[in-house]
Amino acid sequence: MAKLILVLATVVDLALAALLIGVSGFFFGGGPEGMHGAFWPAAGWTAMLIACLVGPAAGFVLNGRGKTGTGLLVAWLPPFGALVALMIPAPY
Repeated sequence: MAKLILVLATVVDLALAALLIGVSGFFFGGGPEGMHGAFWPAAGWTAMLIACLVGPAAGFVLNGRGKTGTGLLVAWLPPFGALVALMIPAPY
């Protein structure tokens, strides 16, 4: 059952990574909506992308070592972090 939940977390994390890559033009693009090199949003975007890619792998490794609960938590952390980030109001 844990492996099924980890596979589901992997699918969700990869979909979130694809969404981050899809909207990266709004962060790094040259248009009026681009941030033109602002450090903190770029660092946050990069950290979230890395978490989406490393989280499921770490979850499977932890599950293999007998730490199933921690592995599930690590694998589902990026989607929950994205939900928390969506609740932060826009600064404008």
